[in-house]
Amino acid sequence: MQLKCVAIDDEPLALQIIEKYVAEYPVLTLVNTFEDAISGGEYLKLNKVDVLFIDINMPDITGIDLVKSLADKPMIIFTTAYKNYAYEGYELEAVDYLLKPINNLRFGTAVQKAIGYYQYKHADTANEGDFLYVHSEYRLIKINIKDIEYIESMQDYIKIHMLGVAKPVLTLMPLKSVIEKLPASKFIRIHRSFVVARDQIRSIHNRKIKLTDIELPVGTNYTDFIKEWHK
Repeated sequence: MQLKCVAIDDEPLALQIIEKYVAEYPVLTLVNTFEDAISGGEYLKLNKVDVLFIDINMPDITGIDLVKSLADKPMIIFTTAYKNYAYEGYELEAVDYLLKPINNLRFGTAVQKAIGYYQYKHADTANEGDFLYVHSEYRLIKINIKDIEYIESMQDYIKIHMLGVAKPVLTLMPLKSVIEKLPASKFIRIHRSFVVARDQIRSIHNRKIKLTDIELPVGTNYTDFIKEWHK
């Protein structure tokens, strides 16, 4: 696996730092750098890359607007000195969001996220179903599917409740979309608002299922659910 990268930043020193950090990862190849966002954008429209390191606050066009203009978006890692752009990065499903000055350790975390996400998207069928990637709190989150207890729909959002974790992961995604990413043999939809891990169901009684510490309702298709559950 080799990931082709481009870096765009109007600060030459920032580009030098990214170039130095990228060189420490054999899996990354920095194919070009740009101090001019417009030139960088033109290059990206003609050349396919895997990862884009891009500053947000640039004089000619913002990194946000440049990314929005790309029809075929690479994995995005935003770099900026300003925290207030985090929500825009979330909307564009950035892999990560690095605050300047960027240290080597934090850069490495972002790179590992990009590598993991690339492997996830290009996994063969033998390795599918082990992990789920979602965007939450402005960053890409890797979730081990075996750790999911149940998933709760909240209109356009879902809450992913995990074993031994008090705070669920909240992400902008319809329940239907996440169901398509889960192995059917391990999860079952019990209600229009709930999907549960089959091995976490402790009992079924009076149109409710009991997990370890919570009871959830079964929907109007209770009879169909019972048949499905006993397969």
